[in-house]
Amino acid sequence: MPNNLGSPIYYHGTKADLKPGDLIEAGFNSNFGIGKKASYVYLTATLDAAAWGAELALGEGPGRIYIVEPTGPIEDDPNLTDKKFPGNPTKSYRTKSSLRITGEVTDWQRHSPEQLKAMLDTIKRAKQLGIEAIED
Repeated sequence: MPNNLGSPIYYHGTKADLKPGDLIEAGFNSNFGIGKKASYVYLTATLDAAAWGAELALGEGPGRIYIVEPTGPIEDDPNLTDKKFPGNPTKSYRTKSSLRITGEVTDWQRHSPEQLKAMLDTIKRAKQLGIEAIED
């Protein structure tokens, strides 16, 4: 979904309470994986992928989806692209640059409790097998 300038709209799902103008930066604890400092910030051009990020993020409070603008180059997210989803149908990306929040999506479709439980069970099984969720 492009904006009125023809550029794609990017989203970031999280539980952090942020406001327009705030920056999301690498170097903080990751929402996924083993809790190490994140080398990248993740973004997507689909609301469904952003919803997963918002619902699965660590922390308290409700999941939130922000509209973000990358401040530098982005690349395909190798954690999903060609590993789980050949090509990049989830339109998932990462960057070492900051993401500037330009707005918030307040009316988004949450996954069903059954879908969320299935995803959490998959993540739990992967952890038990020692599979790391994030490739830095």
